[in-house]
This record gives sequence, C-alpha cells and structure tokens, in this order.
Amino acid sequence: MKAAYTKPFFTAALIVLLDQIIKIWVLKHMFLGEEIHLLGNRGMLHYTENNGMAFGMELGGELGKLALTLFRIVAVCGIGYALVFLIKHKYHRGLVMMVALILAGALGNIIDSTFYGIIYNYAGLFHGRVVDMFYFPLLTGHFPAWVPIWGGEEFIFFRPVFNLADAAISVGVIMILLNQKRYFKQEEPEVSSPNSEMVEE
Repeated sequence: MKAAYTKPFFTAALIVLLDQIIKIWVLKHMFLGEEIHLLGNRGMLHYTENNGMAFGMELGGELGKLALTLFRIVAVCGIGYALVFLIKHKYHRGLVMMVALILAGALGNIIDSTFYGIIYNYAGLFHGRVVDMFYFPLLTGHFPAWVPIWGGEEFIFFRPVFNLADAAISVGVIMILLNQKRYFKQEEPEVSSPNSEMVEE
C-alpha cells in the first residue's frame, strides 16, 4: 500500500477493532441495563442496545431498520470513496484523518446492525442491534418551573449512551466543522513535499 494511504486506513482499522473488542466484552460480561461505575455517578459503562442511529435515535419498524442498515452500507461506500479521493488529490492531512474517523465509526456500527442479529441468534441479517455502553451524565438537575414545556422536569447532560464508533463519527464531524477554513482554505490541493506523509511512493 502506498505510504499516503497507510496512516488513515490503519487508524480507521484500529478504531473499528477497538470498537468491536469493547462491544464484545460488554456482550460477554454485562447484562442488558447493567452499569459499571468508573467515575462515580458521572461516568460509567451502561449496557444498552438500539435499533437505530447514533446515540440511540431510531427509525421505526422492521422496514425502517432494514432501510437504515442499507443506507449505512451505501454511506460507508461513499465515505470510503471520498477518503481515497482526498488522499489521491493530496488534500489537507487533518481533513483526511477526520474522514478516516467518520469512516471507522460508520463501519463499526454497520458490523453490529448487519451481523450481530445472526451471530447472537436474535434477528436476521441487517436487523442486528447496535451495542452502546459509555454514559457520562455530567450535569443533572431540574428545569426551573418558568421554563416552557420542560418546566420542573429533570435534565441530564450528557444523556445519550454511546460507543466508540459514535464518538469517532462525532469527533470527525466536529473537527471538520471547526477547521473548515484551515482544511479548505486553498482551492488547490496540498502541495507535495519530500517530508509530506501524503506523498505517494
């Protein structure tokens, strides 16, 4: 493999591997709904599963689940193509790595939704559930009574339970948004140099 491709694809592969190791450990050592407190009540492993998108969001019904899984597969193919395009045309290395994170995260969750139903004998192909486990309710309290709609109700930040794949996608997207000017400041792709990691051998 050409040198320019090694780092982003190795990073993506490593994230997918770690994501799956964590999920398999949770499946083997925890029961659904169990919590292991790592940082008291502010950080814990909380084993849950979801049928849908990142952070527990769902697209209803069996047909919705199938459509979502197939969409993920198509999306991963598109992201993979985009990553190769960015590397080939020597775009900013930071952008390349962030797209690699997004690819890894999407692929990590696709493995769950495509194969886990068959592997763990509870559903057919493309109907598996995504395993989530990281939960960080850093701030808890109640909305003031005068707040419309939610007045008096409990709030938790950060409420969603997520996995490493979700985190990789979020970091990739957020970093691209925060660094748009740096990643896309030149119309021309990044200039090659002998010391650049993006130079093809």
